[in-house]
Amino acid sequence: MASLRHGPRPWTFYALATFFALFVLFLYGPMIVIYVLSFQGPNGGMTFPINGFSLHWFKALIEQERTGDIAGAFRRSLVLACIVGALTVLLSVMAGLGFRRRFRGASFVFYMAIASLIMPGLFVSLGIGIGFQMLGIAPAWYTSALGAQLTWTLPYGLLIMFAVLGRFNRAYEEAATDLGASNWQRLTQVTLPIVLPGIIGVALFGFTLSYDEFPRTLLAAGSTNTLPLEIWAMTTNVTSPALYAVGTVTTIVSFIVIAAALTAIALIERRRLRRISAAERTIGED
Repeated sequence: MASLRHGPRPWTFYALATFFALFVLFLYGPMIVIYVLSFQGPNGGMTFPINGFSLHWFKALIEQERTGDIAGAFRRSLVLACIVGALTVLLSVMAGLGFRRRFRGASFVFYMAIASLIMPGLFVSLGIGIGFQMLGIAPAWYTSALGAQLTWTLPYGLLIMFAVLGRFNRAYEEAATDLGASNWQRLTQVTLPIVLPGIIGVALFGFTLSYDEFPRTLLAAGSTNTLPLEIWAMTTNVTSPALYAVGTVTTIVSFIVIAAALTAIALIERRRLRRISAAERTIGED
């Protein structure tokens, strides 16, 4: 057994290691190149070698006449992502709690809710845009684009909440009921605090999916662009490292949101462990 444990590694190990290294290089290599090129000087180009080092192209992003309405598109995308994230959390939690009890037609409702995942996003955007125009309502990022993005974020939110609540131990709720808690107290003081990390995960999915969404927003956003649409427009008329600076800024924002969500989950878990330890010490003393 010892010889098997310390013997030479099989060829499959090296094959998988090589594949993983190539995958990481393919995934992150181009992004690293973009980040580096975004810090070029005023005379920098779109390719290597780098000509100087400065924040010139980041400052150029706020000059609307030069790079388009990046600042406005960035604000719209942030607001839209926050709204989509909040609605995704609200509707997913309500649906998850509702599906805890079986009802007639539950399977049909569930499959209809997640069916939009397999629909081409461009056709969803086209249908919503045409529908608004037929109703005499001008498509806009805060109405039609909001609805289009919810068709993308809600199915993920539902799947996450179903998984979280499916693993939830109802003994906690039964104990709260035995102690005289009302339905509202049981929900707000027992159920929701326990599943809060999953709720944060739903909010993270809703925000990031909305922030990066392109096809479902393309024909439903109206006359004003969100950030992905503005970046796409820049690729046709901007031939400067300002385009790379946009990619760097958007990536930083995404990492900040992800880090905030993971930090919140970690703090919640640490607080929960402290409460459990305190309760165990109290029981031991009694």
